[in-house]
Amino acid sequence: MSPLKIKKGATSHSAYNLRPNFSDVQESHTLAIIVDNEAGVLARVIGLFAGRGYNIESLTVAEIDHSGNLSRITVVTTGTPQVINQIKAQLGRIVPVHQVNDLTVEGQSVERELALFKVEGTGDKRVEALRLADIFRANVVDSTLESFVFELTGPSEKIDAFADLMRPLGLSELARTGVAALSRGT
Repeated sequence: MSPLKIKKGATSHSAYNLRPNFSDVQESHTLAIIVDNEAGVLARVIGLFAGRGYNIESLTVAEIDHSGNLSRITVVTTGTPQVINQIKAQLGRIVPVHQVNDLTVEGQSVERELALFKVEGTGDKRVEALRLADIFRANVVDSTLESFVFELTGPSEKIDAFADLMRPLGLSELARTGVAALSRGT
């Protein structure tokens, strides 16, 4: 008798569909985590990422309710859908965590980042830096005879584009806050 020539999980009509149902596509997700504002909470949240080898692309933390003693941690991370779901589940089990929202899947959100750029230069480079800053709606927050400090707020892509244009004009320092995000609507 010859063996059956059936490929493993080859058909969706099989009673035994053996194809894996998970994706290996890496996705970027923005997580908003409401936590108690107490010592060690940030270390516990970040320790969860570090202990499992998950990468954090952006991190911002600030107190949002002084009387309620609550802080908001905004984390941008990358992983497969299964990894993101695992991160959310594990975050929800940490005791001082009150709420975990995945702004990427819960609907539209507004994301902004603040950056400061120190651009050094004279002559034509100085004029060009001012012209580009005006196009990007960057504010001049400090000026000397040889340098400017620009302040720019917007999506991360806008910050990246401005930095790319300022590098040949004398960008010497860059400071970024990380992403702050809120969901849109009710």
